[in-house]
Amino acid sequence: MERVRAVALIKGRVQGVWFRASTKQVADSLGLAGHVRNLPLRRVEAVFQGPEDKVQEALAWCHQGPAGAQVSEVSVSWQEPDSALQGFQIRY
Repeated sequence: MERVRAVALIKGRVQGVWFRASTKQVADSLGLAGHVRNLPLRRVEAVFQGPEDKVQEALAWCHQGPAGAQVSEVSVSWQEPDSALQGFQIRY
């Protein structure tokens, strides 16, 4: 399976609803590398790297997010995988 890297920008009510912690749980359960962090203007950035099917699964989850989230938009850009990327982190 091809390894891919996706950067998702998630907009809506995605801060203060455990979005980052839930994203980490999803990424860890799928065996993905990357990170998630809050951005200004009520946005979250999530970077997922791993097998394409697992990355697609994480991206699909981002459209709903955890209970309490109200996702209005998810935009995705694709980048070259980073061989140095290990594990999944919450960035502050």
